[in-house]
Amino acid sequence: MRPERPLLSATVITYNEADRLADCLASLDFCDEVLVVDSGSTDTTCDIAQAHGARVLTRPFDGFRSQKQYAVEQAAHDWILSLDADERIDARLREAIVAERDAGFARAAGYRFARASEYFGRFLRHGNAYPDRKLRLFDRRRGGWRGEREIHETATVDGAVATLPGEMLHLPFRSFEHQLAKSRQYAQMMAEHAHARGKRASLAKMVVGPAWRFFRGYVLRAGFRDGAPGLIYAYVTAYTARQKAIRLWLLQHGQPIHDPPRGTGNHT
Repeated sequence: MRPERPLLSATVITYNEADRLADCLASLDFCDEVLVVDSGSTDTTCDIAQAHGARVLTRPFDGFRSQKQYAVEQAAHDWILSLDADERIDARLREAIVAERDAGFARAAGYRFARASEYFGRFLRHGNAYPDRKLRLFDRRRGGWRGEREIHETATVDGAVATLPGEMLHLPFRSFEHQLAKSRQYAQMMAEHAHARGKRASLAKMVVGPAWRFFRGYVLRAGFRDGAPGLIYAYVTAYTARQKAIRLWLLQHGQPIHDPPRGTGNHT
């Protein structure tokens, strides 16, 4: 007897993604519902979502994990495919998801698949960037975006996890300056999370941690095979690790990270 075909909701969180959202939503047209949770975009993000048939909700942003879990809870169906606006499902992965759905998602409580990131003209296939497998397809009755970490959040499930062929294509950066800005934002969020949990930075960690991250990704995991983009990626991710360690050290010693508020008078 053929199993009942479950209904599938795709969820996407957005903020000013008018330039990237359409391709993301087009890759999700096989889903039974597409839900976009926006955090107050000032561009045409919501109009684009509605034009593609998505249901749009607005919620103030209070963290990546919280925003994604809210989307999961508001979805119409129990099986969830969770993407960011800068991600797309490729044809092979789409076929694999459809086949699993037709079989009733009987093999697992969640499914992971590789994520390939585009980086200045090519998709990285080595180093710390790949295969970067993510669990993004799951039964919300057995899992979701759990835990307390709001940055580099992960979905987890209670039960078996299977790996699907194909790739989730990732276009993370609009420019080099965009990457640096995101690196600073993520480093600050990670440092604050670590500080709240009582973790501490040291001078050794500021030196050894970033150096090890570069060596592991660029040499041990053959990031050098991605050419100049691979080298730049390894440098910048090591920079992010260093930024996190420095910011954590500053937090634990009560030192300023941001400029203090200024009055209206003249200052030298």
